[in-house]
Amino acid sequence: MIEYIDKIIQPVTDVLYFPILIILLLGTGLFFTFRTRLIQVRLLKEGLRVIMERPSEGNGVSSFQALMVSTASRVGTGNIVGVSTALCLGGYGAVFWMWLVAVIGGASAFIESTLAQIYKRKNLYNQSYGGPAYYIEIALKNRKLGVIFAVFLILTYAVGFNMLAAYNMQDSFRVYEFYDASVTPILVGGFLSLVTGYCLFGGGQRIIKFTSFLVPMMGIVFVTMSLIMVATNLSYMPTVLRLIMQDAFDFKAIFGGIAGSSMMYGIKRGLYSNEAGIGSAPNAAAVAQVSHPVKQGLVQMISVFIDTIIICSATAFMCLSSGIVPAPELSGALYIQMALGTFMGSWGNYFITMSLSLFGFTTLIGNLFYVDSNLTYILGKVPRKSIMIIYHLIAVVLIFVGALQEQGFVWHVADLLMALLALINLPSILILSPIAIKVLNDYTKQRRANKEPVFIARNIGLDDSLLDFWK
Repeated sequence: MIEYIDKIIQPVTDVLYFPILIILLLGTGLFFTFRTRLIQVRLLKEGLRVIMERPSEGNGVSSFQALMVSTASRVGTGNIVGVSTALCLGGYGAVFWMWLVAVIGGASAFIESTLAQIYKRKNLYNQSYGGPAYYIEIALKNRKLGVIFAVFLILTYAVGFNMLAAYNMQDSFRVYEFYDASVTPILVGGFLSLVTGYCLFGGGQRIIKFTSFLVPMMGIVFVTMSLIMVATNLSYMPTVLRLIMQDAFDFKAIFGGIAGSSMMYGIKRGLYSNEAGIGSAPNAAAVAQVSHPVKQGLVQMISVFIDTIIICSATAFMCLSSGIVPAPELSGALYIQMALGTFMGSWGNYFITMSLSLFGFTTLIGNLFYVDSNLTYILGKVPRKSIMIIYHLIAVVLIFVGALQEQGFVWHVADLLMALLALINLPSILILSPIAIKVLNDYTKQRRANKEPVFIARNIGLDDSLLDFWK
């Protein structure tokens, strides 16, 4: 049954990514880069400044806290296994295409998160919430499309991404002697499901706080480990960079087999890792209490760079500096474990397993935050306790099921659902981008006047009767 479904999904995914999504993703990102006048570089310093601002209201969510929620979802198994898989199946050039997706995707992340801030809603406790479903309904006046987006987001994160994260975590145990393909995935999937369920049903706040503290530390350790390994193999790095660029622009090879090319794997894994433009991070961006929507747009733009330019690059260089040639049979956690093993010996296996476990767990929790938000949107209110119990049980079961699947199947499901999500969000933010550009101009005008920007919707001609904030 699974094989039959996979045979249907794979060709559909290939068509969606080439030529449809590759044109839409890169074209939209380049358009936003041009319209914002290279915001990724021009306002990078400003983005770093606003990250540490306190919320505009005392009990609100700060820009930094919203950044941590979105980064918890972005920084996950895709940063390790996704990169490793892209290298093994796509080749050295996949790294360059991941970088490109991140750089131009930063502009898309800015636009979508700024729009989420503009059209965010207010609950009974004066807290904000929102996301693409809301700006699609309010600004595009299309409730049906908003619901369709919300449904696809729920499927993407609760099914596609969480099943994939569970698989990647259990796959990291494949290098150990005790690994049994018929038993180990069941044990790992079962344990992961139980811990996640414990957190979802209210008993795991300490675990969540602990991992939320530990994951940033683990990220720093991970990047540091990569730098040490690169420094150790510094003489080989010019060869690595040459191979990356050479393979990235081998268009004869790319167009000779586009579905398995470095370009396609780089774009797929880059998009999966940083999520720029697919409409996930705006759900976290809308929660932040800031004085101007642009501030959270800049923060989410930086989150894309943290994810791909820093952490994904760390994984890529850790793999390639080892001198081990990427190959399809090494696809998954195995390649990076073998690569790190050249530097740390058997301890490299433990390090990657621990990294995947921590990153993967916070990804599961962060993903389900997005699902909660969109479930509320579809129902028009906070779901009843009975509905949440059923939903959480289904989410836990899907995590267990994901750990038992084949590598190709879980990647294909995640790629398909992610593509469908992007195909709704990217055209939506493209249509609404003139509003985001006006808001950006309002922000830069105030900054040039040495003011701390404060946004009032009517100052740029927006109908504030449609908004809960910014009046």
